[in-house]
Amino acid sequence: MAVRPILRYPDARLKQVAEPVRAVDDDIRALVDDMAETMYAAPGVGLAANQVGVLLRVFVIDIASDDEPSDLRVFINPEIVETDGTQTWEEGCLSFPGVTEEIRRAERVRVKALDRDGNPFELEADGLLAVAIQHETDHLNGVVMLDKLSAVKRRLLGRKLARAKDEVAADA
Repeated sequence: MAVRPILRYPDARLKQVAEPVRAVDDDIRALVDDMAETMYAAPGVGLAANQVGVLLRVFVIDIASDDEPSDLRVFINPEIVETDGTQTWEEGCLSFPGVTEEIRRAERVRVKALDRDGNPFELEADGLLAVAIQHETDHLNGVVMLDKLSAVKRRLLGRKLARAKDEVAADA
C-alpha cells in the first residue's frame, strides 16, 4: 500500500470522466488499498480514483468519526439509481484543500456498485454517507465542487484558490 499524491484543482484530470472498471483484479484491489491509505492520510472521508490520477470508476468512503472503528466502503462502477429529497451540506474536498462550501444534494440515494472483490451490492444511504456518495460520483463524472456553485460563489472561490496557490508558491 502507498499514499498517492492527490490532484488539486485546476488539474485537468479532475474534469475528465472516469472509465468503467472491466474486471476487479489484483491491480484494482491494490488501487483501492492505496486510495484508502491516501484518504486516511489526508485525512478525508472519501476519495475518487481520478483524484489520484487514475481515470477509473472507483471510490472509497469512510464516514466513521475518530472515536469509531473504521467503516471503509468501496464502490467500483457505482451507479446512483434513485434519489429523494434535498439537503444542504457544508462540503470540503481533498482536491480543494482548506475550502468548504454549502452544496445542495439529494437527501437520500440508492446506489448499485461492485465491492472490493467484484461482488455486486445495492445500498440506500442518507445524511453524510449520501452526500459522500454523490460527491465522489460527481468526481467520476468529471464534476468538481466548483461546478455546483453559483457564478458569484465560483468567482469568489476562484479568487480564494488563486490566493492560496500564490501563498504555497511563496512558501516554496
